[in-house]
Amino acid sequence: MDENTKAAQNKKVRHVIKMIILILLFACFIFPFVLVVINVFKVKADITSNPLALIGSHGFTLKNFPEAMKKMNFWRAFGNSALITVTSTILTILFASMTAYVIVRNKWKATGALFGMMIASMVIPFQVLMIPLVSLYGGVFGLLNHRATLIFMHVGFSLSMATFMFHGAIHTNVPLSLEEAAIIDGCTRWQTYWKIVFPLLKPTIATVAIIDAMAFWNDYLLPSLVLARKELYTIPIATQVFYGTYSTDIGLVMAALLLAMLPILILYVFLQRYIVEGVTSGAVK
Repeated sequence: MDENTKAAQNKKVRHVIKMIILILLFACFIFPFVLVVINVFKVKADITSNPLALIGSHGFTLKNFPEAMKKMNFWRAFGNSALITVTSTILTILFASMTAYVIVRNKWKATGALFGMMIASMVIPFQVLMIPLVSLYGGVFGLLNHRATLIFMHVGFSLSMATFMFHGAIHTNVPLSLEEAAIIDGCTRWQTYWKIVFPLLKPTIATVAIIDAMAFWNDYLLPSLVLARKELYTIPIATQVFYGTYSTDIGLVMAALLLAMLPILILYVFLQRYIVEGVTSGAVK
């Protein structure tokens, strides 16, 4: 056996080993989702007795969905989640992209200090701030139990990471010559940003949108601190009605979880082709 044949075989073996490891990792990540899907069509007794069975002894059932939607007031919670998520995501993209553009194109000491403070703030965990934050907004200003307050907090906490991503994308992928040509043609700085710079940020916009939308949609801790009235509940908070002191209807919980996951899955399907491109757009080439 010559060296070339031996090297080819070793390469093939390494490829097979990598594929096996990836398949095992994929199975570990997808297993909870599969478990939700196969149990959502069972009654509570079948889920408790044999959660891994594809079909329970009582057969296939769809009653978990209407019961879950009625008990958690799904459409009201869905509307609250959609309003808060969409508004927070759009505001984050707009403010972060404009902030990053100012920082990249203006070499002032103030912009450098601002960007440094934003990066430093990313390491501060939310749990350190949540009690002073709620005490300030609730006890001093009385601004809790408002969707606008939650949107404001979501935007504030997500702005640093989004600005960091837009900063890299603008610095790497938006040539200054394009902006200079637009200004020579008569565009103002505002027009240059919206007509030249912002359209070139589409991959990063999609990446920030999916990351922040997932975070806002699935967030439980911050909405539970800000929103105390039932008519303002988002989907993650509304699912707590299924958890009783002595018993929990697992079938209804599974149905609620599946209903909560669908919008984000649909969003990801439409934006997935931009994700990798957006993450790497700010990398050094």
